[in-house]
Amino acid sequence: MRLLEVLVVFSSLSFFSYGIAYFTSSKMKSEFIRFGLSKFGTLTAILEILGALGLLVGLIFNYFLVVSSGGLALMMLLGVAARLRVKDGFLAILPALFFLGINAYIFFESIKTFLD
Repeated sequence: MRLLEVLVVFSSLSFFSYGIAYFTSSKMKSEFIRFGLSKFGTLTAILEILGALGLLVGLIFNYFLVVSSGGLALMMLLGVAARLRVKDGFLAILPALFFLGINAYIFFESIKTFLD
């Protein structure tokens, strides 16, 4: 399995888990309240789950990989901004930066394939 495929599967499983966790964990909901984004929690969780599914479908149909990885990278960029806004420390911001990097990499690699 190539690096790109490993990252796609890893990111997909992670976002699927985070999306489901919103509906099963009060801690996840309290984080959105802390960020001042409580009305966007459900939407974010649904987008995470759809993005995770899109990444997996994207292993077969590259268009979905481009859209899903781009969307998830954008979501993580906004996540970094939200954490900076509430003055979270570097260690709290690190997971969002990590998934921003992974999905940006997937996005740019899938764009290359899409344009070939």
